[in-house]
Amino acid sequence: MHSSDDNQSAVRLHLADDAATAELGRHLAPLLAPGMVVWLDGDLGAGKTCLVRALLRALGHVGPVKSPTYTLVEIYVISRIYWYHFDFYRFNFPEEFVDAGLSEYFRDDAVCLVEWPQKAAGQVPAADLVLVFHICGNGRMLDVVASTEEGQKCLNALKSGWPDAGD
Repeated sequence: MHSSDDNQSAVRLHLADDAATAELGRHLAPLLAPGMVVWLDGDLGAGKTCLVRALLRALGHVGPVKSPTYTLVEIYVISRIYWYHFDFYRFNFPEEFVDAGLSEYFRDDAVCLVEWPQKAAGQVPAADLVLVFHICGNGRMLDVVASTEEGQKCLNALKSGWPDAGD
């Protein structure tokens, strides 16, 4: 299901279909802790929102989970933790992040899941974990990169619990 990178701070996973992406979301959900920022990068339709939906479902959210392309942020409160799902695809300039007052969402009691972070470059807080989606046939390749110590802890737990992630 994967191939590993020589870098201890990264792993590449092969996700054959939406079901595999959902399984990864279920596995990743309990590894994310309040205060973490996760960047989700990749082309349109690469699986970013699919993964977020699976994460939130794994945590017990039963309502709709839609892409925040037009709203910029969707808010979910699960077990007293705020989960903010951002999408900056429609930004024309990184400063729109500041103009929209979005920095107030990046707090110690929240997990922030950010689609299209490059559209707010220099404004959006740095990621603990970066997930880069690549469309590959009917499936996806996913590069998971830890950028902080907290991200590294999450990546280590992911590698130890995901089939073949440690090879």
